[in-house]
Amino acid sequence: MAGKNEGEGSRTAARRYNEGAHETAEKGDLPDASPSSDRERQEMERAEQAGRSKAKEVDPAVDRDFDKPTK
Repeated sequence: MAGKNEGEGSRTAARRYNEGAHETAEKGDLPDASPSSDRERQEMERAEQAGRSKAKEVDPAVDRDFDKPTK
């Protein structure tokens, strides 16, 4: 399929991506996303607050108690 144009939703590209993601997860070669210093933690918290301040509403799934039924 090297020369064939698959258009949007390329199955070949999706398969390659999924295989690569699976291999990376299997190896456990994932980057550490936790802040490395107190300053970096504070920066991340400020960025999160700035992003949340622009939201129209709070996502109920963020603070949801999953032990209680919703309706």
